[in-house]
Amino acid sequence: MNKYFDTFYDWWKNIDKTIFLIISLLFSLGLFFSLVSTSIIASDKLNTNSYYFFLKHLIFVLIGIFLILFLSLLDQKILIRLSVVLFVITFISLFLVPLIGVEVKGSKRWLDIGSLPRFQPIETLKPFFVIVISLIISLEKKNLYIKYLLSSVILVPIIILLLSQPDLGQTLLIISVWLAIIFVSGINLLLFAISLLAVGSLTLFLVFLVPKFEYIRIRLMSFLDNSSGNNYQADKASDAISSGSFFGKGIGEGTLNSRIPEAHTDYIISVIAEEFGVIILIGIILLYLILSYRVLKKINFTKNNNFKLILVGSISIILLQTFIHIGVNIRMLPTTGMTMPFISYGGSSIVGTSILTGIILNLTKRKLN
Repeated sequence: MNKYFDTFYDWWKNIDKTIFLIISLLFSLGLFFSLVSTSIIASDKLNTNSYYFFLKHLIFVLIGIFLILFLSLLDQKILIRLSVVLFVITFISLFLVPLIGVEVKGSKRWLDIGSLPRFQPIETLKPFFVIVISLIISLEKKNLYIKYLLSSVILVPIIILLLSQPDLGQTLLIISVWLAIIFVSGINLLLFAISLLAVGSLTLFLVFLVPKFEYIRIRLMSFLDNSSGNNYQADKASDAISSGSFFGKGIGEGTLNSRIPEAHTDYIISVIAEEFGVIILIGIILLYLILSYRVLKKINFTKNNNFKLILVGSISIILLQTFIHIGVNIRMLPTTGMTMPFISYGGSSIVGTSILTGIILNLTKRKLN
């Protein structure tokens, strides 16, 4: 018993308590907003227990807490080795999606294996992708451009698999994180600009010339043309934010949940703003910014170059996903189906975010510095 107590005492003594506090607060907010935003859906639309979605959310948060503790307690060498193994496993699961995946609303992004809960492999792949790419770019006695080539060999199959689902949002997120890591690694700015141009050109080619991605073109055109009539969900979400004003309508007084599907996942920020006001939304954004600042501050004191890249990639995923989600909700970006880390309902998203934060807590422990 004393051994376990000493282990947790050392863990608590060494972790960055500010990061841990923000993570705990964001997960708690996610649980609270899940409770107030899904009870109507469960009772009215599904005719089931009002707490059905909340209880599922709670179970996944508890799983997430276990993952955070487990990953942050691991020896860092073991964490890296385990992550490589888990990357291979999650990549195989992503490869299985086109073969045996479950199709929902025209997209095949989920696996439903036996009695296991349905999950989205890309959510659990992203954290380990960051570690593997960082390991490759941190290799010693290798030409820097050879490292970029090797990392792209990992990137390209993932992009192809995501595009086959199709899931352009996660594709662009993965590419953006890869670009962030290689940018921080010290890439020549001209080469970086060429990489950005190549990614942009490929995206335009897919959206406008490949029939399979016609739905993305339709969404983009709808986003640019307010009179098209195809912006129902986005319009209702932005209207909800406006109607909530600064202090909100009050708990349970929002109408967005009953007007559009998946409001508790893709449009959770609009639900929050409608009932609790823009002031709460500003507070949540500040929490993400403080979290990012704290992680980036730790990077400055971390001597291990591999750990620096992993931390940059991990916090980049959280930040990019957060602002894409907010951008969609306030109609600055076209609809992507991107969840809000920590806050949105969804098991795969919660598990993936928990893995990221477990890795962040591990690599920002005091003994690293």
